[in-house]
Amino acid sequence: MHSANYFFYYAYIGLVIVAGFWGAFINPYFDYRLLFSFDTNTLPDFQRINMMSQYRFLRAIELGFGIFAILCVKIIFTEKKFNRLFLFIMSAGILSRITSIVMDGIPGGLMLFFLGFEVVGVVVIYLYSRKLFAQHVIT
Repeated sequence: MHSANYFFYYAYIGLVIVAGFWGAFINPYFDYRLLFSFDTNTLPDFQRINMMSQYRFLRAIELGFGIFAILCVKIIFTEKKFNRLFLFIMSAGILSRITSIVMDGIPGGLMLFFLGFEVVGVVVIYLYSRKLFAQHVIT
């Protein structure tokens, strides 16, 4: 369980950091083409500029979460409140994907893969954390 926990933890956080940095500061236009098959240059300037501003902001928040998780890995697995915060944030992302399926429809295969990976990851991390905290009286 230890190895599976850290595999999912670091794989998830690594992707969050790379995707966050790439989307916020390098080339979010590529994201739109790859993930959504959408050319943002077809939009009028006002819509394109505002959409890209919001997308870059959300990706920067994603990057910030990833950096927090890397810097605080020890505390996330030793203090319940940080562990719960991490699991809450990860679960909120999963819940948003599920909400989108219900409200917007079934996304493409890549988005479904991310959802599946995140669900397995959050379950593994939760079970590992639960076992870890049960072994130690940690607050």
